[in-house]
Amino acid sequence: MTADFLAATRTFYDTIAEDYADHFRAELVGRPLERALLATYAELVGAGGAVADLGCGPGRTTGRLAALGLSVSGLDLSASMLAVARRENPGLRFVQGSMLELETADGALDGVVCWYSSIHTPDDHLPALFAEFRRVLRPGGHLLLAFQVGDVARRFEDPWGHPVALDFERRRPERMTALLARAGFTPHSSTVREADERLGESSPQAFLIAVA
Repeated sequence: MTADFLAATRTFYDTIAEDYADHFRAELVGRPLERALLATYAELVGAGGAVADLGCGPGRTTGRLAALGLSVSGLDLSASMLAVARRENPGLRFVQGSMLELETADGALDGVVCWYSSIHTPDDHLPALFAEFRRVLRPGGHLLLAFQVGDVARRFEDPWGHPVALDFERRRPERMTALLARAGFTPHSSTVREADERLGESSPQAFLIAVA
């Protein structure tokens, strides 16, 4: 699938990969709820479960899930982000590709994680995205979806002085849950916490777990 938003996303993260990785190196340190949710998710999937971290970026969440006992691999559009991920997570598998067209067999995975990576997918592509997640999950497999809450996208321009820009979509948990249901998922949990200004956040954060 060739789409302008995929090219824009790839270019944005290829350009800022090293700065992004440095800035968010300790991103989970001040986020105890996120650490607890990842641990809960790992327990739901089960030790050794096959999980894909889609839109993995520099691989921080991928590494965390591996440390929690999952058999996890990462996928990202950005070759530069994947270079960081491989460097910082030796031994884990990372591949380049689009999460809208996964080279994964039907029902092959026990889990799919989409950790703040659906935020660059336009609204009209979300049904196809969630259908693809459902396709690769076995019956009873678990999806973890994280995103910022809101109604209006936030545009980031010239990050760290680089001449690139990208929209970051904010969405309502209720709407995302409804879209997941239409794709064949059953809701398991919905968690929302308020924005933490100390962490530079400007919107609440949502975490949905759903069962295929």
